[in-house]
Amino acid sequence: MPQTVETISSEICYHCGEDCADETIHYDDKAFCCNGCRSAYQLLDESGLCSYYDLDANPGINLKNTKHRARFDYLEDDEVIERIAEFRDKNRLSLSLYIPNIHCTSCVWLLENLQKLDSGVLQSSVNFLKRELSLLIDTDSTTLRDVVEQLVTIGYEPEIRLDKLDSKSESSHQNRSLWLKMGVAGFAFGNIMLFSFPDYLDTTGSGLGGNFHIFFGALNIILAIPVLVYSSSDYLRSAFAAIKQGGVNLDVPISIGIVALFSRSVYEILTMTGTGYMDSFTGLIFFLLIGKLVQQKTFHRLSFDRDYRSYLPIAVNVLDTQGREYSLSLDKLEPGQTLRLRNQELVPCDSTLQSEQAFFDYSFITGESEPISVTQGEKVFAGGRLIGRSAQLLTEEKVTNSYLTKLWNHEAFQNNDKELKLTTFADKISPYFTMAVLGIAFASGFYWLQTSGMDSALSVFTAVLIIACPCALALSTPFTLGSALNVLSLNGLFVKNHLLIENLSKASAVVFDKTGTLTNSEASNIEFIGMTLTEDERNLVGTAAGNSIHPLSRKIADITSSTKELKPDTFHEVPGKGIFATIAGQSICMGSRHFISEQTSLGQDQIPEPDFIGSTVHLTIDNEYLGYFGIKAGLRSGISDLLNRLKETLRLFLISGDNEGQRQEFETYFSTKGSLLFNKKPEEKLDFITSLQTEGESVIMVGDGLNDAGALKKSDFGIALADDVSSFAPACDAILEGDSLNKLQSFIQFSQNSMKIIIASFVLSLLYNTVGLGFAITGHLSPLVAAVLMPLSSISVMVFTFFTTRYFAHKGGLAIWK
Repeated sequence: MPQTVETISSEICYHCGEDCADETIHYDDKAFCCNGCRSAYQLLDESGLCSYYDLDANPGINLKNTKHRARFDYLEDDEVIERIAEFRDKNRLSLSLYIPNIHCTSCVWLLENLQKLDSGVLQSSVNFLKRELSLLIDTDSTTLRDVVEQLVTIGYEPEIRLDKLDSKSESSHQNRSLWLKMGVAGFAFGNIMLFSFPDYLDTTGSGLGGNFHIFFGALNIILAIPVLVYSSSDYLRSAFAAIKQGGVNLDVPISIGIVALFSRSVYEILTMTGTGYMDSFTGLIFFLLIGKLVQQKTFHRLSFDRDYRSYLPIAVNVLDTQGREYSLSLDKLEPGQTLRLRNQELVPCDSTLQSEQAFFDYSFITGESEPISVTQGEKVFAGGRLIGRSAQLLTEEKVTNSYLTKLWNHEAFQNNDKELKLTTFADKISPYFTMAVLGIAFASGFYWLQTSGMDSALSVFTAVLIIACPCALALSTPFTLGSALNVLSLNGLFVKNHLLIENLSKASAVVFDKTGTLTNSEASNIEFIGMTLTEDERNLVGTAAGNSIHPLSRKIADITSSTKELKPDTFHEVPGKGIFATIAGQSICMGSRHFISEQTSLGQDQIPEPDFIGSTVHLTIDNEYLGYFGIKAGLRSGISDLLNRLKETLRLFLISGDNEGQRQEFETYFSTKGSLLFNKKPEEKLDFITSLQTEGESVIMVGDGLNDAGALKKSDFGIALADDVSSFAPACDAILEGDSLNKLQSFIQFSQNSMKIIIASFVLSLLYNTVGLGFAITGHLSPLVAAVLMPLSSISVMVFTFFTTRYFAHKGGLAIWK
């Protein structure tokens, strides 16, 4: 049968660049898709800020769904302001706001010129990577609420979440101490190199040589002491702690090499038997700290361990006993209070519906893609999103006692052993390596003591300890994985910890969520199967569907938008079943087969059973059956190819809280018995991951919702899929941009190659140690040459890992430069 075709407007909104599909508003010879976009343009135009549009074509944010402003009442609460402000006095307020809609240079330019929109804004600056706007406000001229509402008007609504009330955003100073240590080591390294010039010059005949050596030797010791005590303290403390607990880690042989190099240098300078090797000593610490910096590098704008407070808004609208509406922060919300929620707003705590009926979308919690119909007196759980017209609810629990909170409090979220159990190859071999080095050093020293005396024995003993210092071995892992992290982030995969790449490389099974992960609700496919609808019939359907609050009706209304303004004579909706309306004297009935047979004279045998995978909505006009709308969530781009490639080498599973409507579609990719699991609760997802691990599988879990959070945390490598990596994501090991999901196989292969690079760099490092030891033991390697080779081996490993990781990334089709 012929199908209807959606008509798309050819006009583009001047502000946001989206199609003017529903309506086109003309102003100043420009087209706008909604009044919000027009108002934003008008405001910018009146303020002389239209250069905003010159920097980038259509840079604005679509404003069709701008929410009700009453929800910003809480920004007039002094206690709330005090708790989110960074600084506040009588007439000044300083704070930082997270704005996820910052996306281009136009956004930065506009937000840094806010004072032209509001003279009360004294200063504004943008951190583009963190999507943060820092503000200094004159509270005598404006208010925080006015500034926030102004931001909403121009399409840059800040995201202020409940967790902001419990702890102010701390500036990212996690690496400050490391930077200081590296600065001290670098300063000493550069100056000691300068002071060592007398060693490279022949000053013996000038009469100044002795004075130079004594003076600069003393300076070298003075500069090297802070490097030993402060810059290398992490390695020394770690080694001491390991020995104290009866173990040996990689920091033990490194510390032995550090102490040996420093001690030998001090001995030579004080006894005037040499000039020492303080330049090599400080250079070694400097390079080691560079490696540690790479190791600790994180993506500060992403949050991997967010809790329920990051998901909920900071405040909600509450009605007092007189029915007056005011805003209240969630930490003050108590049982027995009446809430008023509007379309797309979240239920903050378990409540009872007081309105006649409402639809709630629980997909983020349960994974079920179809909204649930709730009638008056029924319970509504925290985390549900209201769909349709506003509703009133009576709170039953505090926010901290809700079902949403209990999910987060599951034991899976308290288990952080995944990272603690990860030990690198270097850590595993360090006890044997340390014992071997000490044994060789003492044996060599004893041999040379018997044959050549104390000076030769001490020289050989020191040279062995210095050349055997596994500094290159220590750098190979952080530099390889740090370089791998950089490549992965360039391709849309942001990993929490570099050691977790090892888990990704060992994957033997991949478990996918369905709703929002493999499927994308915004890419829903809607088709009408039946008779071709006339323009008048489309207008009738669009008008009837447009008056419904059901999500399927809204989607139908979107593709059958009316060209005429029609008003229903009568309209009746049965939640979860269908709608019946009379418009312009004609009766329109839409819904399930059973509903159609109840409301019309048609029997069920006259309504065909759809052969369609997905949701169906049948249609009759004046008791004549015309066909049905078939609606199914579309697959993300490239998913079919990805699943076909993955199943060749890995076990694949799909586990979803949704129903089995798309089982047949996915059976092509998940052909193994028991690999398709539907209608699963969050706890059942977690248990399934546990069962796979019990079977010896190393599991990757890919999901997007709170119902996946326990499974993500329990899995060996949990990936939270996000179309906006800065938006909320459950606790996870990595955040993956939605458009990059089709690269998952490439990510796994690249991680496997990265582990091979680490092994190769180990071999390269051990080759330095082995060859150097051979010369040191035989007395052919002086401590000076050993001190020079130590940083040289570190540099060579750094260069090797950098270029090889990028070679394998390029070979696997991944971007290596931005």
